[in-house]
Amino acid sequence: MAATLMQQDLTATQGGFVKAWQSCIVSELRRQDESEVLEYLAARPIHTVFMTSLILDNGLVSPNNRGSFYACRNSLGQLEGVALLGHAMLIETQSEHALATFARLARNCRSSHLVRGERTMVNHFWQYYGAPEPRKMVRELLLEKHDFEPFDPPIEGLRPATLDDLERVCVVNSSMAFAEGGVSPLQSDPSGFRYRNARRIEQGRVWVWVHDQRLIFKADLICETPEVAYLEGIHVHAEERGQGHAFRCLNQLSSILLRRSRLISLTVNLQNKSAYALYSKAGFNCHSFYKTIYLS
Repeated sequence: MAATLMQQDLTATQGGFVKAWQSCIVSELRRQDESEVLEYLAARPIHTVFMTSLILDNGLVSPNNRGSFYACRNSLGQLEGVALLGHAMLIETQSEHALATFARLARNCRSSHLVRGERTMVNHFWQYYGAPEPRKMVRELLLEKHDFEPFDPPIEGLRPATLDDLERVCVVNSSMAFAEGGVSPLQSDPSGFRYRNARRIEQGRVWVWVHDQRLIFKADLICETPEVAYLEGIHVHAEERGQGHAFRCLNQLSSILLRRSRLISLTVNLQNKSAYALYSKAGFNCHSFYKTIYLS
């Protein structure tokens, strides 16, 4: 499988973008652009689920987006690309010129923490962005799951989190963020971090299994559309690992989410062999190479 994936990656780096070097007009998107932008993002739903879900949840213009949406248009006024520039920098385009234009614009965004996306796109963006050495680069796989196997017996305690679970969820999510990106949100932005976790809980997008006051399993449904449910922050308590809890919980959660979305996706660090083995066992298959760059 590794050889196949590597061949796909080399093929992608040789092509991937249309070099449309005609004039490109960049503008910040407004509320009235929402339908047009959603239609554009719908062409590649597994790659655009985060931006699409933010727009469906908050609209194009909202502080909850933690950034601003921008459009790149050709001389005919047609969309060539859409970007979210803020805490996270996310780009959707097949135009090399639009990508370069977004990268130049992103240099003015001082609050950015990371850029994430398909590896080829992120590599091209980074060349145009021209920043100093990043704090960290993480090579990842985007995985997808379309079907679920029957599970038996069900875990009766697996449920959407409530605000009573907020502190334990924040502690786990902060430690996971520190392990992956080197920054603890509970230290760098405690009030904002608690607000975002509380809001996700109120949206029904954090799933937990708590037993005897111990958070045994947690998963964050970061974003959700009719096409894709995207998971992050999958965690099993250190003293409960190796007992099949994650496999059973993922299967059970999959059966719930796949009634609402066409597929489930998540990313996994290529160096995390045990996590990849778990997701493979749980029915997730490789879709594409991803990359996250954490900014200095």
